[in-house]
Amino acid sequence: MTVVVADTGDLEAIRTFTPRDATTNPSLILAAAQIPSYQKLIDEALQSSRQRIGMSGAVEEVVHEALDEICVFFGKEILKVVPGRVSTEVDARLSFDKDATIAKARKLIGLYNELGISKDRVLIKIASTWEGIKAAEILEKEGIHCNLTLLFGFGQAVACAEAGVTLISPFVGRILDWYKAKTGRDSYSGPEDPGVISVTKIFNYFKAYGYKTEVMGASFRNIEEIIELAGCDLLTISPKLLDQLRKTKGSLIRKLDPSNIIDVQEKLHIDKPKFDEFMNKDPMASEKLEEGIRGFSKAIDTLEAQLAHRLAVIEGGAAFSHVVQEIFMLNDLDGDGCITREEWLGSDAVFDALDHDHDGRLLQDDVRSGLGAALALGNV
Repeated sequence: MTVVVADTGDLEAIRTFTPRDATTNPSLILAAAQIPSYQKLIDEALQSSRQRIGMSGAVEEVVHEALDEICVFFGKEILKVVPGRVSTEVDARLSFDKDATIAKARKLIGLYNELGISKDRVLIKIASTWEGIKAAEILEKEGIHCNLTLLFGFGQAVACAEAGVTLISPFVGRILDWYKAKTGRDSYSGPEDPGVISVTKIFNYFKAYGYKTEVMGASFRNIEEIIELAGCDLLTISPKLLDQLRKTKGSLIRKLDPSNIIDVQEKLHIDKPKFDEFMNKDPMASEKLEEGIRGFSKAIDTLEAQLAHRLAVIEGGAAFSHVVQEIFMLNDLDGDGCITREEWLGSDAVFDALDHDHDGRLLQDDVRSGLGAALALGNV
Protein backbone atom coordinates (compact mmCIF):
# COMPACT_ATOMS: atom_id res chain seq x y z
CA MET A 1 0.00 0.00 0.00
CA THR A 2 2.68 2.44 1.07
CA VAL A 3 6.44 2.83 0.81
CA VAL A 4 7.98 2.87 4.29
CA VAL A 5 10.75 5.37 4.95
CA ALA A 6 12.92 5.34 8.08
CA ASP A 7 12.89 8.70 9.87
CA THR A 8 16.31 8.39 11.49
CA GLY A 9 20.04 8.89 11.07
CA ASP A 10 20.79 5.75 13.10
CA LEU A 11 22.25 3.19 10.70
CA GLU A 12 21.58 0.28 13.03
CA ALA A 13 17.89 1.15 13.22
CA ILE A 14 17.74 1.33 9.42
CA ARG A 15 19.35 -2.11 9.15
CA THR A 16 16.82 -3.48 11.62
CA PHE A 17 13.69 -2.25 9.85
CA THR A 18 14.88 -2.48 6.19
CA PRO A 19 12.86 0.46 4.77
CA ARG A 20 13.08 1.38 1.08
CA ASP A 21 14.15 4.98 1.74
CA ALA A 22 15.49 6.98 4.66
CA THR A 23 15.28 10.63 5.62
CA THR A 24 17.36 12.74 7.96
CA ASN A 25 17.30 16.29 9.31
CA PRO A 26 19.71 18.30 11.50
CA SER A 27 18.04 17.10 14.69
CA LEU A 28 18.41 13.45 13.66
CA ILE A 29 22.04 13.91 12.59
CA LEU A 30 22.71 15.73 15.88
CA ALA A 31 21.27 12.76 17.77
CA ALA A 32 23.23 10.25 15.68
CA ALA A 33 26.42 12.25 16.21
CA GLN A 34 26.21 11.47 19.93
CA ILE A 35 26.63 7.74 19.24
CA PRO A 36 30.31 6.82 19.77
CA SER A 37 30.39 4.40 16.85
CA TYR A 38 29.68 7.28 14.47
CA GLN A 39 32.58 9.41 15.68
CA LYS A 40 34.70 8.11 12.81
CA LEU A 41 32.27 9.60 10.29
CA ILE A 42 32.43 12.94 12.09
CA ASP A 43 36.23 12.92 12.17
CA GLU A 44 36.48 11.95 8.51
CA ALA A 45 34.23 14.86 7.55
CA LEU A 46 36.24 17.31 9.64
CA GLN A 47 39.56 16.12 8.21
CA SER A 48 38.21 16.18 4.64
CA SER A 49 36.85 19.68 5.21
CA ARG A 50 40.16 20.89 6.59
CA GLN A 51 41.85 19.62 3.42
CA ARG A 52 39.31 21.44 1.25
CA ILE A 53 39.64 24.72 3.15
CA GLY A 54 43.38 24.49 3.86
CA MET A 55 45.33 24.87 7.08
CA SER A 56 45.11 28.66 6.92
CA GLY A 57 41.31 28.55 6.79
CA ALA A 58 39.26 29.71 9.75
CA VAL A 59 37.63 27.20 12.08
CA GLU A 60 34.22 28.57 11.13
CA GLU A 61 34.88 27.84 7.43
CA VAL A 62 35.96 24.29 8.21
CA VAL A 63 32.90 23.68 10.37
CA HIS A 64 30.52 25.01 7.70
CA GLU A 65 32.16 22.77 5.13
CA ALA A 66 32.13 19.79 7.51
CA LEU A 67 28.41 20.20 8.15
CA ASP A 68 27.69 19.56 4.48
CA GLU A 69 30.15 16.68 4.34
CA ILE A 70 28.69 15.05 7.45
CA CYS A 71 25.20 15.13 5.96
CA VAL A 72 26.54 13.54 2.78
CA PHE A 73 28.71 11.01 4.65
CA PHE A 74 25.69 9.88 6.66
CA GLY A 75 23.68 9.76 3.45
CA LYS A 76 26.32 7.60 1.79
CA GLU A 77 26.28 5.13 4.67
CA ILE A 78 22.47 5.04 4.65
CA LEU A 79 22.46 4.29 0.92
CA LYS A 80 24.58 1.22 1.60
CA VAL A 81 21.62 -0.10 3.61
CA VAL A 82 18.49 1.11 1.80
CA PRO A 83 17.75 0.22 -1.82
CA GLY A 84 16.04 3.53 -2.59
CA ARG A 85 16.74 7.16 -1.79
CA VAL A 86 18.02 9.25 1.09
CA SER A 87 16.80 12.77 1.88
CA THR A 88 19.49 15.28 2.78
CA GLU A 89 18.49 18.66 4.13
CA VAL A 90 19.55 22.13 3.05
CA ASP A 91 20.59 24.37 5.95
CA ALA A 92 17.32 25.63 7.47
CA ARG A 93 18.93 29.03 8.02
CA LEU A 94 18.68 29.51 4.24
CA SER A 95 14.92 28.88 4.16
CA PHE A 96 14.03 32.39 2.96
CA ASP A 97 16.91 32.74 0.48
CA LYS A 98 16.09 31.14 -2.87
CA ASP A 99 19.50 31.60 -4.49
CA ALA A 100 21.44 30.36 -1.45
CA THR A 101 19.16 27.32 -1.23
CA ILE A 102 19.81 26.49 -4.89
CA ALA A 103 23.57 26.87 -4.41
CA LYS A 104 23.57 24.65 -1.32
CA ALA A 105 21.50 21.96 -3.06
CA ARG A 106 23.87 21.91 -6.02
CA LYS A 107 26.82 21.64 -3.65
CA LEU A 108 25.29 18.70 -1.77
CA ILE A 109 24.59 16.87 -5.01
CA GLY A 110 28.17 17.61 -6.10
CA LEU A 111 29.52 16.05 -2.89
CA TYR A 112 27.40 12.96 -3.49
CA ASN A 113 28.67 12.77 -7.08
CA GLU A 114 32.26 12.90 -5.80
CA LEU A 115 31.46 9.78 -3.80
CA GLY A 116 30.08 8.04 -6.88
CA ILE A 117 26.41 8.44 -5.88
CA SER A 118 23.91 9.40 -8.56
CA LYS A 119 21.58 12.33 -7.93
CA ASP A 120 18.66 9.98 -8.61
CA ARG A 121 19.30 8.37 -5.21
CA VAL A 122 19.15 11.67 -3.33
CA LEU A 123 16.27 13.95 -2.40
CA ILE A 124 17.22 17.46 -1.33
CA LYS A 125 15.07 18.51 1.62
CA ILE A 126 13.97 22.15 1.59
CA ALA A 127 11.61 24.01 3.91
CA SER A 128 8.24 24.80 2.31
CA THR A 129 8.58 28.57 2.31
CA TRP A 130 7.67 30.39 -0.89
CA GLU A 131 11.39 30.89 -1.55
CA GLY A 132 12.09 27.22 -0.87
CA ILE A 133 9.35 26.11 -3.25
CA LYS A 134 10.63 28.40 -6.01
CA ALA A 135 14.17 27.11 -5.46
CA ALA A 136 12.90 23.54 -5.76
CA GLU A 137 11.11 24.40 -9.01
CA ILE A 138 14.45 25.43 -10.56
CA LEU A 139 16.32 22.44 -9.11
CA GLU A 140 13.75 19.96 -10.42
CA LYS A 141 14.27 21.33 -13.93
CA GLU A 142 17.98 20.53 -13.48
CA GLY A 143 17.16 16.95 -12.53
CA ILE A 144 17.80 17.51 -8.81
CA HIS A 145 14.87 15.93 -6.98
CA CYS A 146 13.45 17.70 -3.94
CA ASN A 147 11.59 16.80 -0.77
CA LEU A 148 9.68 19.81 0.55
CA THR A 149 9.56 19.56 4.31
CA LEU A 150 7.99 21.54 7.18
CA LEU A 151 4.73 21.45 5.25
CA PHE A 152 1.60 22.14 7.29
CA GLY A 153 -0.89 23.93 5.06
CA PHE A 154 -2.90 23.13 1.95
CA GLY A 155 -1.58 26.22 0.14
CA GLN A 156 1.99 25.03 0.65
CA ALA A 157 1.10 21.62 -0.78
CA VAL A 158 -0.62 22.97 -3.91
CA ALA A 159 2.27 25.38 -4.57
CA CYS A 160 4.69 22.43 -4.37
CA ALA A 161 2.62 20.38 -6.80
CA GLU A 162 2.45 23.25 -9.28
CA ALA A 163 6.24 23.69 -8.96
CA GLY A 164 6.69 20.04 -9.96
CA VAL A 165 8.57 18.94 -6.86
CA THR A 166 9.19 15.22 -6.47
CA LEU A 167 7.94 14.80 -2.90
CA ILE A 168 6.29 16.68 -0.05
CA SER A 169 6.43 15.80 3.65
CA PRO A 170 3.33 17.09 5.49
CA PHE A 171 3.94 16.94 9.26
CA VAL A 172 1.04 15.01 10.73
CA GLY A 173 2.09 14.95 14.38
CA ARG A 174 3.09 18.60 14.61
CA ILE A 175 -0.32 19.59 13.24
CA LEU A 176 -1.91 17.47 15.96
CA ASP A 177 0.33 19.10 18.58
CA TRP A 178 -0.90 22.56 17.59
CA TYR A 179 -4.58 21.63 17.78
CA LYS A 180 -4.19 19.88 21.11
CA ALA A 181 -2.47 22.94 22.55
CA LYS A 182 -5.11 25.33 21.18
CA THR A 183 -8.17 23.28 22.12
CA GLY A 184 -6.97 21.75 25.37
CA ARG A 185 -7.97 18.30 24.18
CA ASP A 186 -5.79 15.44 25.31
CA SER A 187 -6.34 13.27 22.27
CA TYR A 188 -8.05 12.85 18.92
CA SER A 189 -9.18 9.57 17.42
CA GLY A 190 -7.46 8.58 14.18
CA PRO A 191 -10.19 9.64 11.72
CA GLU A 192 -10.64 13.06 13.38
CA ASP A 193 -6.91 13.74 13.86
CA PRO A 194 -6.27 17.17 12.22
CA GLY A 195 -2.96 15.95 10.76
CA VAL A 196 -4.61 12.88 9.23
CA ILE A 197 -7.38 15.04 7.77
CA SER A 198 -4.83 17.44 6.27
CA VAL A 199 -2.79 14.72 4.54
CA THR A 200 -5.93 12.99 3.28
CA LYS A 201 -7.12 16.24 1.69
CA ILE A 202 -3.74 16.83 0.03
CA PHE A 203 -3.48 13.23 -1.22
CA ASN A 204 -6.96 13.28 -2.77
CA TYR A 205 -6.34 16.67 -4.42
CA PHE A 206 -3.05 15.55 -5.99
CA LYS A 207 -4.55 12.31 -7.32
CA ALA A 208 -7.74 13.96 -8.60
CA TYR A 209 -5.84 16.49 -10.71
CA GLY A 210 -3.02 14.21 -11.84
CA TYR A 211 -0.09 15.82 -10.03
CA LYS A 212 3.02 13.63 -10.00
CA THR A 213 4.26 14.99 -6.67
CA GLU A 214 4.36 12.20 -4.10
CA VAL A 215 2.89 12.64 -0.62
CA MET A 216 4.93 11.37 2.31
CA GLY A 217 3.25 11.71 5.69
CA ALA A 218 5.79 12.55 8.40
CA SER A 219 6.19 13.40 12.09
CA PHE A 220 3.84 10.86 13.65
CA ARG A 221 2.84 10.79 17.29
CA ASN A 222 1.16 7.37 17.39
CA ILE A 223 0.55 4.34 15.19
CA GLU A 224 -3.15 5.19 14.85
CA GLU A 225 -2.19 8.15 12.65
CA ILE A 226 -0.09 5.83 10.49
CA ILE A 227 -2.87 3.25 10.18
CA GLU A 228 -5.32 5.98 9.12
CA LEU A 229 -2.97 6.99 6.30
CA ALA A 230 -2.37 3.49 4.93
CA GLY A 231 -2.22 3.86 1.16
CA CYS A 232 -0.42 7.20 1.19
CA ASP A 233 2.43 7.23 -1.34
CA LEU A 234 5.07 7.12 1.41
CA LEU A 235 5.16 7.39 5.19
CA THR A 236 8.35 8.27 7.07
CA ILE A 237 8.27 6.64 10.48
CA SER A 238 10.58 6.72 13.50
CA PRO A 239 12.22 3.48 14.71
CA LYS A 240 10.10 3.56 17.88
CA LEU A 241 6.83 3.57 15.93
CA LEU A 242 8.16 1.09 13.36
CA ASP A 243 8.81 -1.28 16.26
CA GLN A 244 5.25 -0.77 17.60
CA LEU A 245 3.84 -1.47 14.13
CA ARG A 246 5.93 -4.62 13.84
CA LYS A 247 4.49 -5.90 17.12
CA THR A 248 0.87 -5.02 16.25
CA LYS A 249 -1.34 -7.83 14.96
CA GLY A 250 -4.48 -7.41 12.85
CA SER A 251 -5.70 -6.45 9.40
CA LEU A 252 -4.50 -3.25 7.77
CA ILE A 253 -7.22 -1.54 5.72
CA ARG A 254 -6.26 0.80 2.91
CA LYS A 255 -7.62 4.28 3.74
CA LEU A 256 -6.09 6.35 0.91
CA ASP A 257 -6.78 5.06 -2.59
CA PRO A 258 -6.31 6.97 -5.89
CA SER A 259 -9.19 4.97 -7.37
CA ASN A 260 -11.59 6.04 -4.61
CA ILE A 261 -11.29 9.80 -4.20
CA ILE A 262 -14.01 11.85 -2.51
CA ASP A 263 -14.56 15.45 -1.36
CA VAL A 264 -11.92 17.03 -3.59
CA GLN A 265 -11.47 20.80 -3.50
CA GLU A 266 -11.80 22.72 -6.76
CA LYS A 267 -8.52 23.21 -8.61
CA LEU A 268 -6.42 26.17 -7.51
CA HIS A 269 -3.51 28.21 -8.80
CA ILE A 270 -1.10 29.43 -6.14
CA ASP A 271 0.96 32.54 -6.86
CA LYS A 272 2.86 34.52 -4.22
CA PRO A 273 -0.15 36.65 -3.09
CA LYS A 274 -2.35 33.54 -2.90
CA PHE A 275 0.36 31.66 -0.97
CA ASP A 276 0.63 34.51 1.53
CA GLU A 277 -3.15 34.61 1.83
CA PHE A 278 -3.29 30.89 2.64
CA MET A 279 -0.55 31.24 5.25
CA ASN A 280 -2.11 34.33 6.83
CA LYS A 281 -5.46 32.58 7.15
CA ASP A 282 -3.90 29.48 8.67
CA PRO A 283 -2.17 30.35 11.97
CA MET A 284 -1.33 26.70 12.52
CA ALA A 285 0.65 26.46 9.27
CA SER A 286 2.43 29.79 9.68
CA GLU A 287 3.29 29.20 13.35
CA LYS A 288 4.50 25.63 12.84
CA LEU A 289 6.57 26.57 9.77
CA GLU A 290 8.32 29.34 11.72
CA GLU A 291 8.78 27.06 14.73
CA GLY A 292 10.18 24.26 12.58
CA ILE A 293 12.72 26.49 10.85
CA ARG A 294 13.76 27.89 14.22
CA GLY A 295 14.13 24.40 15.69
CA PHE A 296 16.15 23.01 12.78
CA SER A 297 18.34 26.11 12.79
CA LYS A 298 19.03 25.68 16.49
CA ALA A 299 20.00 22.04 15.88
CA ILE A 300 22.46 23.18 13.21
CA ASP A 301 23.95 25.80 15.57
CA THR A 302 24.40 23.13 18.24
CA LEU A 303 25.93 20.66 15.80
CA GLU A 304 28.36 23.30 14.52
CA ALA A 305 29.44 24.09 18.08
CA GLN A 306 30.13 20.39 18.66
CA LEU A 307 32.08 20.18 15.41
CA ALA A 308 34.23 23.15 16.43
CA HIS A 309 34.96 21.40 19.73
CA ARG A 310 35.86 18.16 17.96
CA LEU A 311 38.08 19.98 15.47
CA ALA A 312 39.98 21.54 18.37
CA VAL A 313 40.48 18.08 19.88
CA ILE A 314 41.73 16.66 16.56
CA GLU A 315 44.00 19.53 15.63
CA GLY A 316 45.15 20.64 19.05
CA GLY A 317 47.43 23.64 18.79
CA ALA A 318 46.65 24.19 15.12
CA ALA A 319 42.98 24.70 15.90
CA PHE A 320 43.81 27.11 18.73
CA SER A 321 46.05 29.05 16.39
CA HIS A 322 43.18 29.55 13.92
CA VAL A 323 40.79 30.63 16.67
CA VAL A 324 43.30 33.08 18.16
CA GLN A 325 43.94 34.61 14.74
CA GLU A 326 40.22 35.11 14.21
CA ILE A 327 39.79 36.73 17.61
CA PHE A 328 42.61 39.18 16.93
CA MET A 329 41.35 39.99 13.44
CA LEU A 330 38.00 40.96 14.94
CA ASN A 331 39.12 42.75 18.08
CA ASP A 332 42.62 44.20 17.58
CA LEU A 333 41.28 47.32 15.94
CA ASP A 334 44.55 49.28 15.82
CA GLY A 335 46.66 46.24 14.88
CA ASP A 336 49.16 46.70 17.69
CA GLY A 337 49.14 43.03 18.73
CA CYS A 338 47.01 43.42 21.85
CA ILE A 339 43.34 43.86 22.58
CA THR A 340 42.20 46.42 25.14
CA ARG A 341 38.88 46.31 26.96
CA GLU A 342 37.70 49.20 24.81
CA GLU A 343 38.45 47.25 21.62
CA TRP A 344 36.92 44.00 22.87
CA LEU A 345 33.66 43.20 21.09
CA GLY A 346 32.60 40.39 23.41
CA SER A 347 31.35 40.37 26.98
CA ASP A 348 33.33 41.71 29.93
CA ALA A 349 33.08 38.30 31.59
CA VAL A 350 34.96 36.62 28.74
CA PHE A 351 37.57 39.40 28.64
CA ASP A 352 38.16 39.03 32.37
CA ALA A 353 38.49 35.25 32.05
CA LEU A 354 41.20 35.65 29.40
CA ASP A 355 43.01 38.53 31.13
CA HIS A 356 44.98 36.38 33.57
CA ASP A 357 47.33 39.11 34.77
CA HIS A 358 44.51 41.68 35.03
CA ASP A 359 46.43 44.34 33.14
CA GLY A 360 43.47 45.23 30.90
CA ARG A 361 45.24 43.95 27.78
CA LEU A 362 44.97 40.64 25.93
CA LEU A 363 47.98 39.22 24.13
CA GLN A 364 47.81 36.17 21.86
CA ASP A 365 49.30 34.00 24.62
CA ASP A 366 46.51 35.14 26.98
CA VAL A 367 43.83 34.10 24.51
CA ARG A 368 45.57 30.85 23.59
CA SER A 369 46.00 29.73 27.20
CA GLY A 370 42.43 30.75 28.03
CA LEU A 371 41.06 28.64 25.23
CA GLY A 372 43.22 25.73 26.32
CA ALA A 373 41.78 25.89 29.82
CA ALA A 374 38.25 26.09 28.47
CA LEU A 375 38.80 23.05 26.26
CA ALA A 376 40.20 21.08 29.18
CA LEU A 377 37.01 21.85 31.11
CA GLY A 378 34.81 20.90 28.15
CA ASN A 379 33.62 24.50 27.58
CA VAL A 380 34.86 25.01 24.03
